[in-house]
Amino acid sequence: MTYSLIAKDADGSIGVIVASKFFACGAVVPFVSGTVAVASQAFCNPVWGTEGRARMMAGEAAQDVLDDLAARDAGRAIRQAHMMDAQGAFAAYTGAECVDWAGHIIGDAHSVAGNMLAGARVIKATSDAYLANQALPFAERLIAAMVAGEAAGGDKRGRQAAGLVIHRGEAHPWLDLRADDHADPLAELARLWDVAQERYVHFAKGMPSTKQFS
Repeated sequence: MTYSLIAKDADGSIGVIVASKFFACGAVVPFVSGTVAVASQAFCNPVWGTEGRARMMAGEAAQDVLDDLAARDAGRAIRQAHMMDAQGAFAAYTGAECVDWAGHIIGDAHSVAGNMLAGARVIKATSDAYLANQALPFAERLIAAMVAGEAAGGDKRGRQAAGLVIHRGEAHPWLDLRADDHADPLAELARLWDVAQERYVHFAKGMPSTKQFS
């Protein structure tokens, strides 16, 4: 009932963007830190997100973590997740009983996964658009990719919510936008990104960090 994109930008930024015909998907799918990212979806098990994030931050490989989570979860057949570890390696899992269409794509610096979609074309269009828009700012590139997936059919039930989280090397997000219940949630994310240009992105440049605490 969801499709999502995890990506690492050339500057090291890590982003997760998600869209679904499910209320507040941006609150339950992404689990991100300054070095790793997880998207846990379908019949979501949030512990895949919290534990997966913590273990990869401690140095474990994405594939090892994902294999272990799936092996331990009796509900694995209805789970879907993809993740990126601290070395930039990706792994993905789609349970055998996820609602059609369900599947995933792993690229060199991004991954896309979805379930209950209009077809495989949704994640392919998302992946292709992400690769084709390298000149765009990272946030806009993520949104454009998801819009392409939506144009290819998106969630076959329709649309309701979307979320975008970007970290720039810190435990706290640099950007965290959500449209929890909206007629056109991806367009709302794009509008919020435009609003962020007024003051937020400029203010964020001066925020303290772990290296420059004061």
